[in-house]
Amino acid sequence: MLPIFESILPVFLLVMLGAFLKRWRLIDRDMWNGLEQLGFFVLFPSLLFTTLANAEFSGMATGRIAIGSIGSVTVIAAVLALCWPLFRAAGVAAPTFTSVFQTSTRWNAFIALAIAEKLYGAQSLTLVALVATLIIIPINLYNIGMLVWFGGGTRSLKIFAQKILTNPMIIGSVLGVAINLLGIEIYKPLMQTVEMVADTSLSLGLIMVGAGLKLADALKPRPLALLPVGLKLVFMPLVMTGAAYALGMRGEPLLTIAMGASVPTAMNGYVLAKQMGGDAPFYAAAATLQTIASFFTIPMVLATTAYLAGG
Repeated sequence: MLPIFESILPVFLLVMLGAFLKRWRLIDRDMWNGLEQLGFFVLFPSLLFTTLANAEFSGMATGRIAIGSIGSVTVIAAVLALCWPLFRAAGVAAPTFTSVFQTSTRWNAFIALAIAEKLYGAQSLTLVALVATLIIIPINLYNIGMLVWFGGGTRSLKIFAQKILTNPMIIGSVLGVAINLLGIEIYKPLMQTVEMVADTSLSLGLIMVGAGLKLADALKPRPLALLPVGLKLVFMPLVMTGAAYALGMRGEPLLTIAMGASVPTAMNGYVLAKQMGGDAPFYAAAATLQTIASFFTIPMVLATTAYLAGG
């Protein structure tokens, strides 16, 4: 397990650097907001686009990957949604429930892509990007749907559709897959420009993950905040890895699926919680706890998967 731990250490050191820089206040607070928007609207969509546009899908079991990833996310989301009466009976407010839901189902693709590239290389990076493309739409459908329904705002189908159709990560992913499948060749200097933008995304994205952590909220978390830590870092890897194994995936692809499932939740859900009536402080606390805990749980998940799969 030590080699895995050492391999992902640079990823988490960049996250720690972001947290340190944000709290040291050498960089203006408004600059952080601008960098966050740059990453969300430009850098990360560019990475998804270039990875998927240049990917070689012929050697991948895309059908099994789609069934396993989308099916797993849907099962987890359905189980959580059906548990709402239990949460309500326990005195959990609807906005807080939406943040439990979000932090249990979203995943941080920045961390997943960075670890995939560091551990397994380009093929694994493509697999994670493909999984991200497959689940980004259902994950956003489920989470935005929960926020629209439970978040206390207007239950508007228009708002729901707008949030999905204007998501830059969805747009970048869909365009990348379309360019690839249609065999469209993009003007080389233009593609190189997009690739140069994409090359900056992972390092800056990890720094932004660290900058987005709310350490103060995590120091005295509500006991309920520990629930999404277990659901996201233990239950989701168990479900997704089990589904992938049952569908015949083995070796490096199985380990990549396990790794992708075991990363913490995405910080962009915090913004949605603030905008759409969720419990933003709870989201921040749960996301921060997950990010800290995942430094230890990801190596454990990978080591356990390798052992059980005979790898």
